[in-house]
This record gives sequence, C-alpha cells and structure tokens, in this order.
Amino acid sequence: MASSFVPPLTGFLRSCHQEFVVDDSGAVADYIPELTRANPAHFGVSLATIDGYIYEVGDSAAPFTIQSISKAFVFALALETLGHERVESVIGVEPSGEAFNSIRLTGDNKPFNPMVNAGAIACSGLIYQHAGEGAFDLIHRTLGRFAGRKLDIDEAVFASERATGDRNRAIAWLLRNYSVLRDDVDAVLDAYFRQCAVLVTARDLAVMAATLANSGRNPLTGDQIISPYVVARTLSVMTSSGMYDYAGEWIYRVGIPAKSGVGGGIIAALPAQLGLGTFSPRLDSHGNSVRGLKVCEALSAHFGLHVLNRSDDVRTCIISDYNAAGISSRRNRQNVELAILQERAGDIRVIELVGALSFAAMDYVSRRLAGEGRQAELLILDFRRVPSATAAAARLLRAALAGLADSGAKIILAGFEKDSPLWEAINAADVALPKLHHFPLLDDAIEWAEDQVIYRFGGFEGLAKTTHLSEQALLAGLTPDEIDHIAAIGFARAFKTGERIIAAGDPAASLFFLQCGMVSVKLPSGARLATISPGMAFGEMALIERERSADVWADTVVQCLELPLNAYASFRKSYPECGELVMRNLASLLAKRLMLANAKVDLLSAY
Repeated sequence: MASSFVPPLTGFLRSCHQEFVVDDSGAVADYIPELTRANPAHFGVSLATIDGYIYEVGDSAAPFTIQSISKAFVFALALETLGHERVESVIGVEPSGEAFNSIRLTGDNKPFNPMVNAGAIACSGLIYQHAGEGAFDLIHRTLGRFAGRKLDIDEAVFASERATGDRNRAIAWLLRNYSVLRDDVDAVLDAYFRQCAVLVTARDLAVMAATLANSGRNPLTGDQIISPYVVARTLSVMTSSGMYDYAGEWIYRVGIPAKSGVGGGIIAALPAQLGLGTFSPRLDSHGNSVRGLKVCEALSAHFGLHVLNRSDDVRTCIISDYNAAGISSRRNRQNVELAILQERAGDIRVIELVGALSFAAMDYVSRRLAGEGRQAELLILDFRRVPSATAAAARLLRAALAGLADSGAKIILAGFEKDSPLWEAINAADVALPKLHHFPLLDDAIEWAEDQVIYRFGGFEGLAKTTHLSEQALLAGLTPDEIDHIAAIGFARAFKTGERIIAAGDPAASLFFLQCGMVSVKLPSGARLATISPGMAFGEMALIERERSADVWADTVVQCLELPLNAYASFRKSYPECGELVMRNLASLLAKRLMLANAKVDLLSAY
C-alpha cells in the first residue's frame, strides 16, 4: 500500500501557492523589452534544505533570467577570488537609499554596495581584471556550481539588455572616470549583461540559496564553492541591500537574507537551515515579485524564521554529566577493581554533548567545567551527538581544554574520528591544543579512564596470575569438593591473542570460566558488549539459550576451563542443589547488568 503521507512543509507550500496564485497585482518588467514576453501567470516555489531535500510547487521548473539575483553570487565570487581588501577598496557595503539603477556614488566615489547596478558592474569589472576575456565564463561556471548544474543563457534577453542598457553604460563610464573600472567598458558591460541573462528556475534558486545557507557548500553536489567567511559577508549585504529600496521593510517583516531580480525571482537564504527560491514575473513598485514576497512573508511568519527570532536554550547542549559512580565501561571488572572505582568515582567525569556547538553553547559548557568545586582528574567529553562546531565554539573549547590541562586534568575526547569535520574545526582554532587522549567510542574512553584509576591505586594484580574456580562469581557458594568435581569434568583450553573462541550462531554447547587473560564479547558487527577479566565466566548464556548470540575474542593470551553442557547436566544430577545455586548466581549477574543499563538510561532521562 502506497503511503499517502505528505510532509508538512509540502502541504504548507501548496497552501501558499493556492492562496497567492490568484493575486494578479503588479506588472511584468518592461524596461528591458524582451522581459515583457514573460508569462504573468507563472508562479513557482521551491525550498531546498541543507541536507539536499528539495520541495517544489507550481511552475518551479519554468526557466527565466536570473537578472539582479546574480549580483549576490558575483560579489561572492569576487570576494573569494580577489580577497575582501581588493573588493572593498572599490565597492562599499552601505544601503544607498536610492533606486537600484541610480547614477550616483558615495562621497569617496565608490558604488554604495554590490547589490545596486553600479556595485554589480564594478564586481563584474573586478572579475574582468582577474580573468580578462574569460570573465563571463568564470561567472557562468560559478553560477552553475551554485545551482548544481550547467545553466543556459537567454541570448535574446542578453541582446535586448545590451541594446537598451544606456543607463548602465552611463554608470559604467562614471566608474571608469573614477578608476573603479580600469578595462574596456563595453567588454565589462557585456559580461554584466550576459550574467543577468543566465537562465534559472525556482528550483535552481532554492539550491543556490541553500548553498549560501550551508556555509558555501552545495547540498546536492557537496562542492565547496566559497568559504564561510565569504558567505557571511554576502548574506550581510543581502540583508541590508538585497531587496532594493524595500530592504528595510523586508528585514523588518521577513528577516531572512534575500535578493530579488526583475525577472521575477527571489532567493532567501536562512543560515544553517534552508534556501528558498520563488518565481512570479509580476513585480511591485520596488521591482520585487508580488507573489514571491507573499510566500516569503508567510513562510517566515508561520514558522518563526526571522533571523533575530531565536529561542535556543544553550543548556540543552549537555545531554548528560556524571562521574563513574555506578556507571562503568563494558569491561567486567574484578571485585577489587570495582571497589577502587567506586571509592574513586569522582576522579572520572563524563560530559556528553549534543547538537551543533555554537559560541553560546560552548561558553555554557566551559562555565560548567569551571564552576565545579573539585575538578575531576580525568575528564571525558563525548561528541558523538555533535554534528559540527562553529569557529568561535572551537576557540572556546580549545581555551577551556588548555586551562583544564594546566590545572592537572587529563582530557579525553570521544565520539568522532580524527579525520572528521568536527576535529578539523577544533584543530583549526587559534589556541594551542594541550595533550589530549582520543577514542572514537565513548565506551573505550571510559575503560581507559577506569584503567588509569585502577592502576594508580593498586589494581590489575589479578590479571597476571591464574585464578582458581573458587573465585568465579558464577560458582559462588559451592563447596571445594563440588568445585573440584566441575574442574574434573571440564577441559583446560588456551587461545592466542586475536583468536575467536565463540562464534555467533553456533550451538550453545558449553560455558567457559576465564582463569587468565582477557576476552571481549562482540556482536558480529564488531560492537563490543563486554570485556571479561579473570575470575569471570563467558558463554554462560548457554545455560538458558540454545544458540550463541555474540562472538567472543581473545584480547590477550587466554587460559580457561570449558565446561560442556552435557557434562554439567550429569553434575546437576549428582548435585541438584548446586544447579539451583548456579542459576541463582546467573540471575544475580544478569540483574546487575540490568541495573547498570537502567542507571545509564536514568542519566540520559535526567537531562
């Protein structure tokens, strides 16, 4: 049966389209003759998420010319290619308060910003200075990278713009007069007119906007097109100047960085969340798409997407904060080791983090670390639920780690690989990292920390010697004669390091008493369930199961006693009370494991 479920956002966009498609106000742009041929009934909406999911409603595949929306991306290209100092030396970043095609410059003879025609022509001039006759090809390729596909050009619109672009020529010659443009004015204008004639769809615009929202990485192709630094500067200018002389009203009502074009398109990029592209050629008096504006306003208002409308609680970045009391790794410990860990539980502190780490979130974590009385000697920070960290968060983290290391703490990081983006963010910050211990898995980090405590306070003596069956928890309460009988019916076994002792899926025909060395119980996937030390049994679930549910591997050279179930059945006939006692011991061991699992669940539910 096919699912009839529709994602809520699809339903919302369909509702917006249905509501606003009947609005026939506004008019198609006519100052470029070829634009008058646009179908005024066209109305498409597309939304792209930063993980690459595309929502589409209406005429989202209808092609139209990008026009002034190209200005944002060519500005980004200039910043990325030439550097901010070169670009800012000839183009300002202030709102002009003038029409987008005003023939007016700042007091120091620069365009007000790259979103007005003067600034956009200056940007194209900078690209021309860099690439010469290949300037437009570079711009064209870059626009295609933002869209995730090769984009066509409307040659008729290009010819129309070039034939009627006298006002832009006046602007260009004014820029040449003040040395903002230094090359062939006509060649620069051809590049500018042609970039405005690039064909896009609402879907293309959504992907382009989502690329800005995704720190410059195209969410469909994975292509890193511009740096996060350039993204921030581009979005800033879009926020202040992207919607012509409606920019102030836009940021007040919608609050999402945006850019419009007289072809009927609008892009809106909400950092770390989404990119929106709309197309409807009917424009208002400011040159913005009437229906597109209404979609953007409705989306922002309904879902509270205004960039200044934030309600994050930084305290939620810590999902759990605990010491070693009652919580342990999957390594089963001897009683003497457990006693040390229980007595020294405060020496180990584990903080499990969750969510993308921002400046404020990391500040909260660092204050939690600094605000305790006695600091734990071993601090474990678990990042397995953290997808990313901002540069600011990484700097704070490094400074916090350096301070903790100076105070004598050993720091263990867990939950990520050293080639992950998270590690790159931490390692790229400008504060020197102290000596760190790193484990991809939290359980391995906890076990290592436990080993440090146990070793420091006299543990591990039992690992080197061979234990007697009388020390087995599963055989607790049996008499020496009964234990000797079990020893007589069992078989001494030895295994090499790395050898598999038990295979998942095999018949459960025996159990083992570990006398020397260590073994690990693992799922076929490789995930560790437990590590067994001398004096403990493994494979004991054979007493209640017919088939092995996990593998058992020798971590070291191992000596053990294997007790076949058929021999144990004969033993139970001779010693019936012993069979009941062994099952009670097994129930007690299983209960302890369940209590440990419940304690970990309680820790998570407390946050």
